[in-house]
Amino acid sequence: MSSEKGKIEFTKDNIDLYLKDVAKEYRRLVGKGMPAEIVIIGGASVLINYGFRDMTTDIDAVINAASAMKDAINMIGDKHGLPNGWLNADFKKTGSFSSKILQYSVYYRTYANVLTIRTVSAEYLVAMKLKSGRRYKHDISDVMGILKEQKAANAPIPIDLIKKAVSDLYGEWSALPEKTRKIIEKAYVKQDFDELYEKYSIQEEQNKKRLIEFEQDHPGVITEDNVDDIIDGFDDKPSILEALRRGQKQIEEEDAKRVKKKVHQKNREDVIE
Repeated sequence: MSSEKGKIEFTKDNIDLYLKDVAKEYRRLVGKGMPAEIVIIGGASVLINYGFRDMTTDIDAVINAASAMKDAINMIGDKHGLPNGWLNADFKKTGSFSSKILQYSVYYRTYANVLTIRTVSAEYLVAMKLKSGRRYKHDISDVMGILKEQKAANAPIPIDLIKKAVSDLYGEWSALPEKTRKIIEKAYVKQDFDELYEKYSIQEEQNKKRLIEFEQDHPGVITEDNVDDIIDGFDDKPSILEALRRGQKQIEEEDAKRVKKKVHQKNREDVIE
């Protein structure tokens, strides 16, 4: 967990500009006979499809292209002073990745007659955000923002469509974390998406700020496995640390027992021989 100070802010307008430049550079490198395809996901996909978010700090994507695409991305990054990894496929290493994303993506634009851009929208974008469910990012507020805009446009997304999208991408509804399943089910009972959008936006910003402060005070403590426990215990930091220490001590004790057992077994084998 680190501060986002100094990061570039991507908006819908400059995303289009950078993608157009990437397409031109890619075509210059490989010609027009090697078409490429990029599926924009995450916050950038929200920006492209909806109006409630102003920016994101990087562009997550699924990239299908010749190896020259990496060079094109880096060259355009250098041209515009963008950070390394400004357009990246790291998402494929996360739990919210699905090999079926391309199948359920939608066409956005084609640049330079060589680069096709697709995005994830509506119920599939909601499904991916629910699967990620990070309480210190924009995952849950993005879900509520999508639902409120769809409702305002007289194109509401029934929860059955979201459940189908989750099943399409991840196999079954229960593939979602229990917390996010409960959040979305309660939201559909009340249908107060505007209020929930504001609520989760505030909570996420508070959680992010407090996690950054916690990381500064206790570097290296936060992991993906314990971040929710830390957020849950923000009102009692000593208890958080004690719980983490107990967990680490338990791991160390179990490792020591395994090593001792192996040594004992090896000694017995030596005696038998």
